[in-house]
Amino acid sequence: MILAVDVGNSTTTVGLFEGGGKLRFRAALETSRKKTRDQCAIDLLGVFRLYGADPAQVSGAILSSVVPPLTAIFTDAIARLMGKPPMVVGPGIKTGLNIKAEIHNQLGSDIVASAVAAIAAYPSPIVMVDLGTATSVSLMVGCVYEGCIIMPGLTLALEALSERAAALPPISLESPVPVELLGRTTEEAMRSGMLYGHAAMLEGVVDRIEAQVGQPVTVVATGGGAPRILAHCRRTIHYDADLVMKGLYLLHQKNDRKPRKG
Repeated sequence: MILAVDVGNSTTTVGLFEGGGKLRFRAALETSRKKTRDQCAIDLLGVFRLYGADPAQVSGAILSSVVPPLTAIFTDAIARLMGKPPMVVGPGIKTGLNIKAEIHNQLGSDIVASAVAAIAAYPSPIVMVDLGTATSVSLMVGCVYEGCIIMPGLTLALEALSERAAALPPISLESPVPVELLGRTTEEAMRSGMLYGHAAMLEGVVDRIEAQVGQPVTVVATGGGAPRILAHCRRTIHYDADLVMKGLYLLHQKNDRKPRKG
């Protein structure tokens, strides 16, 4: 079995793959920059116990991290569980992507993993959207990663709106009734603005990319905020919750010097 860990700014995702690339489980942990190596190892061990999996059965691991202070901490935590450090997505790892030179060393490891998975599963050209703490929109044509657009994510934008506008209260995006386009209360208006506004922004950006490419594009989205936003989009957007995990598994297979069945 292969362990995949993606350390994001808000959430750390843990996935375990069985033979043939079947995802046995995907778990989400809160990302905390204050946790020690021992605490991270305990969290990982707890995930294995929760899903009835045995760390001793793991034959390899791969780590993606966009939080530099936690990269070494999770590397050591995984090594304590497995007896050896994980493969870390970064410079020197084989991706199969032709990444434009100007952004090669700046591209987030989670975006790299998602791009690898998207290219393997969807027809080109591909617009890949990651709706997390930040919203990123990337373009791949064949195996060439052309570049990306980065915007504030849904929750980040909502928090900034409440914090910087004194008359606007903190709200939840969850609603027991369908969200109407025109709100009749402050809370309804804010919720509509966040959801419809983000959906319109996303579709507008995709339309501009499509016009630049000069042909129809396949749009695939992932990330925790995707289900809320895609429900208000008009165009077809494929949702793949496991895109980063799948990409990490593929990267491990590409770089594992001793391929294993498990």
